[in-house]
Amino acid sequence: MQALSFKLTRYMAILGGTVLIFLITLTCISIIGRGLNGALHGWLGSAFPTMSTWLLSAGVGPINGDFELVEAGVAFSIFAFLPLCHITAGHASVDIFTSKLPASINRVLQLIIDIMFSLVLIIIAHQLYNGMLSKQRYGDTTFLLQFPIWWAYAASLTGATLAALIAVYVACIRLAECIFGTNILNIELKASS
Repeated sequence: MQALSFKLTRYMAILGGTVLIFLITLTCISIIGRGLNGALHGWLGSAFPTMSTWLLSAGVGPINGDFELVEAGVAFSIFAFLPLCHITAGHASVDIFTSKLPASINRVLQLIIDIMFSLVLIIIAHQLYNGMLSKQRYGDTTFLLQFPIWWAYAASLTGATLAALIAVYVACIRLAECIFGTNILNIELKASS
């Protein structure tokens, strides 16, 4: 189970990273196009009117609907990274106080945190599902590109569902760690990587 969980979270994070690289490239191209468009309407247009007209008619400018794609893609990427971050305990933590506590108390605290986190992720996934159904039912689309908004919800729901499942899995392992008094998850991650 642990090897499968770790592989799934890795593949989801790679997919999220690929989407993020695409969005970064898209944003850079759009910004360059926006700058060129402004220059072609300004000083370049005055200096080189024929070339400027030709480039503008060829479509040099910002990418239409880039912010809509970035909005949907970043939401997906966040949920795609969350499962790997959680299973590897990559979340930021402040342990000034807890570092002085015994290991058994820290295990109980970690169990409580992981149970709460899994509940929150289940609620988020459920709300994304309801939102997706609502957007699908009403046929909402984005303003410029006119793609259905529920697509973005469905993509984010995929990552949120995996994150919720991984969070429940981690909470179960934390419970076993409390019962047996040992660190199981760290051993599992070393064995599966």
